[in-house]
Amino acid sequence: MAEMIEIETLTHDGHFPAYCAAPAGAAKAAIVVVQEIFGVNPGIRAKCDTLAAQGYLAIAPDLFWRTQAGVQLDPDVPEQFQQGFGLMQKTNLDLAIRDVEAAIRAARGRLGDAHAKVGVVGYCFGGRVAYLAATRTDADAAVGYYGGGIDHFLGESYAIGKPLLLHFAEQDHFIDAETRTRIHAALDGNRHVEIVEHPGVDHGFATEHGKRRDDAAAERADARTAAFFAEHLG
Repeated sequence: MAEMIEIETLTHDGHFPAYCAAPAGAAKAAIVVVQEIFGVNPGIRAKCDTLAAQGYLAIAPDLFWRTQAGVQLDPDVPEQFQQGFGLMQKTNLDLAIRDVEAAIRAARGRLGDAHAKVGVVGYCFGGRVAYLAATRTDADAAVGYYGGGIDHFLGESYAIGKPLLLHFAEQDHFIDAETRTRIHAALDGNRHVEIVEHPGVDHGFATEHGKRRDDAAAERADARTAAFFAEHLG
């Protein structure tokens, strides 16, 4: 079952929308799904639906709600791609992380257990948010796909105390090899962190729809993510 829900901010001064997909039976845990720069679009909702089919309660908060609530963009349309960049630039990242924390709390509330396990998975902009969820929230596990800008927050890596899986594309034209080398240098020594580089693919390879997707690489990455969450949230 899927529905739109409202989540209260941590400061109790507002509410923001989120897509929520629930499994047919009792959820074994919850996962917060963090959008790309294109909003909670059909691809992100499909990610939630897949997680629900795997037995998780999946919640995708609208992190652009303060600027433009309900935006759904198609990355294959150049004008909409640029619109997404503009929305990201207007988004307060610190508030976005706090909204993810609010979504984590809301997930535990829906599961009826204040100590229920909740993971975070994010893509692109959401990959950066997922990394920061690992440093700033009490998420039980986090996965980031091709998170741009992670290298600007490596100073926070000391706070990573729970499992974190990062997927990168070997041919990523937004996150070059030098940047990935800096990320490896900062994180490879942390026993909680696993970094996987996927050969021959570019940024966005695991999107559900559109020209950026590479089926083989997406399936390999998603299988690894599924095993990661099964281990750490199961």
